[in-house]
Parts: sequence; C-alpha cells; structure tokens
Amino acid sequence: MSMQQSKNNQAQIYIGMMSGTSLDGVDGVMVRFPDIDDGSDTGMQILATAYIPFDAELRQRAMRLQQASDDELHHEAMLANELVQAYAACVKKLQAAAEGQAVHAIGVHGQTIRHRPELGYTRQTNNPSLLAELTGIDVIADFRSRDVAAGGQGAPLVPAFHRAVFGRAGVSNVVANIGGISNISVLAADGSTRGFDTGPGNVLMDAWVQQHHGKTYDVNGNWAAQGTVIPALLSRLMGEAYLHMPPPKSTGRDLFHMAWLQARLQGFETASAVDVQATLCEFTAQVLANDIARYAADAAHVYVCGGGAFNRLLMQRLQALLAAQSCDAAVSSTAALGVAPEQVEALAFAWLAQRFCLRLPGNLAEVTGARGGRILGALYPA
Repeated sequence: MSMQQSKNNQAQIYIGMMSGTSLDGVDGVMVRFPDIDDGSDTGMQILATAYIPFDAELRQRAMRLQQASDDELHHEAMLANELVQAYAACVKKLQAAAEGQAVHAIGVHGQTIRHRPELGYTRQTNNPSLLAELTGIDVIADFRSRDVAAGGQGAPLVPAFHRAVFGRAGVSNVVANIGGISNISVLAADGSTRGFDTGPGNVLMDAWVQQHHGKTYDVNGNWAAQGTVIPALLSRLMGEAYLHMPPPKSTGRDLFHMAWLQARLQGFETASAVDVQATLCEFTAQVLANDIARYAADAAHVYVCGGGAFNRLLMQRLQALLAAQSCDAAVSSTAALGVAPEQVEALAFAWLAQRFCLRLPGNLAEVTGARGGRILGALYPA
C-alpha cells in the first residue's frame, strides 16, 4: 500500500465516544466513513464497538458535580482525569477489536455536569489533552460550546447526524433518543429537520429504582410493570413548565433530578414505590408521545435509540400512547435500520469529529436556535 493510500484510509476512520446523562458508562465505536471530500455521503462501516462501565464511586462523584458544592474545580478536574482513563480504555478495546486500524481522530463528548445555555454556557467534564497523550491520536472535543456562543442551545446535536444517516426522501420519520434525557429528531418528508429535548428519559426512573432497590436501572421496565399509574401524580408531573415551552429547547439534570421529583411527591407519601415507578415510566412515554404527535403526526416510524430502547414497558406504552393520539407510527429500535440503539450517540460524535476535520458545520441552526451553521469542536493534537 502506498503512503497516499494509507493516508486516505486513515482519514476515513474515526472513533466516537459518549458517556451520557444516565452515567452508566462510556460507549465507543470505530467507524470507517466513505472516502469523500465534502462530507455529503454518509455511508459508513462500523469496525468495532466497546463499552466501559463506570463504577459506583465514579457515578457518585459525577452526580455530586450536578449541584453546587465546595471545591468544585478540584473535584471536576479529578473526575475529568478519571473519566479519561475510561475513555482511553475504550479506545484500547476498540483498537484491539479492529486489529490496530489507524485512526484519524477521536470524537469525545465528555460528561455533562452543567447545561445552562440561557446563561451562555454548557460544561462537559473532560481532559482531551490527556486523552491525546494516552492514545497518541488527535482528539476533537467540546462540541457544544460553539453553538452556545452563536446563540444556540448547544443541544441536541444529534439531529444533524440523524438526518444524514437515517433521513429518507419522501418519508417522515422520527428518531427518539431515550437516554437520561429524551430528545427527538423529526426527519420530515420534505427534507427539513426539527429536534429538541422533550424532557426526562430514564433519569427519574433510574434514580427511583436506585433509591428503592439499589439498582442502576429498571431492567426491561419489569418493576414499573408491576405497578399502577397514579393519575394525579402523572398530572402534576406533566404540569412542568419546560414541557410546554416551544422549541428550540434543551434540558438535563439541572432541572430533572431527585429534588425535582421529591417536591412533586408531596401529598403522595403513602403511594407505593412501585406505583411511583409505573407513573415515572408513563410520564416519559407520555411526554414523548405528545411531542411526536404534535410535531410529527404523519411519521411512518419512530426509531428509538439509547437505553430506553431496552425498556420493554416504555416501548409498549409509547406505541399505545401514539395510537391513542391517532399517530400511526410504528415504534421500533434503530436496530431496524442496522444500527444498535446503544451505538447511535457514539457514532454521532465520530461523525461530528469528521465534520470538524472537514471544516463543515455540525449543528442545525433550525434545531438549536444558533445564528447559523458552525464548525463544532476543538482540536487537541496527539
């Protein structure tokens, strides 16, 4: 193979990594993008996947940083270094699985600890310089800040990727990413795209099952399925002002957390824990169904990615609630499109890294509310 051929092949291969709001671990993918000059073709081949779980102590430290505390700068810096060890382990695992394929760049999101675009900032804990040092690969990070600087929400960023990879001419579909927070991408038949954070995904359900059973999540929604929805509590949850704001909008643990839930449980102290869990599952499904029916009533399919795709009860309730609103969309995971639901966000950040390297915009201004398309990210050379 000539040096030029090697360079061309290397320029096609990227790693993407994502550790999301659920704080369960880091998902990574190694992907070969097509040999293109302008980023317009999105055909891709997944070469390897990896997952590195977070231990309980790391999760706890990350959770503490969601709220103001003493010596935050020190604790954030130490968390960033620990996160990067997990990211580096993920890269090593991917390289081993792909038998040492040369990688052009790593796109890594970092761990969101504050998201306040209305105040002009969003904070993803990370140490990309250390990651470049440990891996010997260029790192692209800090994808959200430029969109916020341009007046945008900085989130969600995935709709641009969803449009590029999952969009189909003449067909209206929705991609629903149900992580800790849920967001939807409305891929309209005319080629236009809308997207926004709908509200809680798994974040409240995970916190509640952790409190009552010491588990990080409710497997398949099995616990929630044993309970009965509490209508008055559901109505109170649905009264949250954020849910009724028009897009563009984004949210996170800054709003939806256990203190938020505890405040709304006042007066329901005698409710059983399992009934509360059932209500939280219904809450996530109802918010998603309402927004899909409102903004994509003609959708043929709703493709779900993220951890929520594995919650059988949540998927069933989403399908039933859409049907109740005369939305005929069929609900399935993105596996139906050939991409495992747990891989989609990591792929998105590999794609965003490629966009950065090609000096192409990674955001959609109509989604985030930014003043226009912007090249997202910052380079940390190896």
